[in-house]
Amino acid sequence: MKKALIAMSGGVDSSLAAKLMTDRGYECIGCTMKLYRNEDAGVPRAHTCCSLDDVEDARSVALQLGMRYYVFNFVDDFHEKVICKFISSYENGMTPNPCIDCNRFMKFEKLYLRAQTLGCDYVVTGHYARIEERDGRYLLKKALDETKDQSYVLYAMTQEQLAHTLFPLGELKKTEVRAIAAACGFVNAEKPDSQDICFVPDGDYAGAIERLTGRKVPEGDFVDKNGRVLGHHRGIIHYTLGQRRGIGISSTAPLYVVRICPAEGRIVLGEEKALFGREAEVSDFNWVSGRAPERAFRCRAKIRYRQPEQDVTVYPTGKTSVRLVFDTPQRAITPGQAAVLYDGDIVLGGGTIQNGFAEQSGDTIRHHS
Repeated sequence: MKKALIAMSGGVDSSLAAKLMTDRGYECIGCTMKLYRNEDAGVPRAHTCCSLDDVEDARSVALQLGMRYYVFNFVDDFHEKVICKFISSYENGMTPNPCIDCNRFMKFEKLYLRAQTLGCDYVVTGHYARIEERDGRYLLKKALDETKDQSYVLYAMTQEQLAHTLFPLGELKKTEVRAIAAACGFVNAEKPDSQDICFVPDGDYAGAIERLTGRKVPEGDFVDKNGRVLGHHRGIIHYTLGQRRGIGISSTAPLYVVRICPAEGRIVLGEEKALFGREAEVSDFNWVSGRAPERAFRCRAKIRYRQPEQDVTVYPTGKTSVRLVFDTPQRAITPGQAAVLYDGDIVLGGGTIQNGFAEQSGDTIRHHS
């Protein structure tokens, strides 16, 4: 009998994934990853994926399904791989996506190793995505329900990981998931989906960073493209590319954050047209196939989670780097965000945006370390 380790967050998706795997005849072990101490972010224990309520919801479903259940303490690894990178990115003028790092380093690296220790053949999660084997290679594909598709945050998966991972919800709609869970009598069938970063449940990224580091980020100047001081900002971690709200500078035309310069502590403001560009440099690129192409090719790309895919030409610049040239100008190509490439419903790979190039001025919107 095949064995599967089910990552259970306490939500309805991972609970139904566990149910589907037991129905398929797998020997299943449920687990919840304890990723951080809630007090580190200055928030109460409720309303987060690491709350006691979530653990009890996951344990309840595991008990109902007759599964063994464990809580794994990955606090130190999560702090090193996810929280520290999150903090460093914001302090260096970038806008990270920690959910990508959590999937990459926690679920499909740390948990994958734990599954091997337990003698499991597969790691199973409640992600909305699909895996298909074709000619001895594994494809990462979008979920059939594109409104819930999570393939964007899974681009870092390797062939070995894909071979030992299952996504049972990939062909279901969310409405179907809730209906089946309700029919099974799961306590979390109608539980709301989490909308925030787990360790920043109130959405105040800057406040969380200052609590976690114990230091106040220095204030600095708002300037225009010529360096003329327009006003003062609260610290660069409070801002992201394309932001308009919260600037507090009066102007005849609306002003937006068009560049963040952490080395100088300055934030450049400009008109919205200065945010548009067609090119981006992307590093730390993972090709899902395990093979980097040798020449330029055409596909589609997303530069943020909720963005529709855009037509693009991809120029490989190394085994783990590419340059993207979009057919049409894109708004706010943001350093720190992920650029993910698609061929139809297949994920080709993805990486971290380092530079975006503003079309109107020729300026580089760049990460400065």
